[in-house]
Amino acid sequence: MTDFEKIINSDKPTLVDFFATWCGPCKVQAPILEQVKEKLGDKATILKVDIDKNQELAMQYRVQSVPTLILFKNGEAVWRTVGVQQADLLEAKLYEHIPTKSDEF
Repeated sequence: MTDFEKIINSDKPTLVDFFATWCGPCKVQAPILEQVKEKLGDKATILKVDIDKNQELAMQYRVQSVPTLILFKNGEAVWRTVGVQQADLLEAKLYEHIPTKSDEF
């Protein structure tokens, strides 16, 4: 199993940003993701994947435009979007998949 698969198979929600270094909107998305990462801390994982360096992974997840953001929980893609997304939307989507105390037995 690759490191990528280990990370997305976690029960912690993982937001994967498929990006390219030459992509203007990706450069806009990057600081937004940093802001979300700072706010959520270790409750969620944010992972950046350069599509030019990881072409097989980009093809596997059918990434046709960048930035493409895919939210994984337990290895399953639970949400996907294309284009620059604002921090409040990303935080809301991540919080939907963060276990709360009432979810525990």
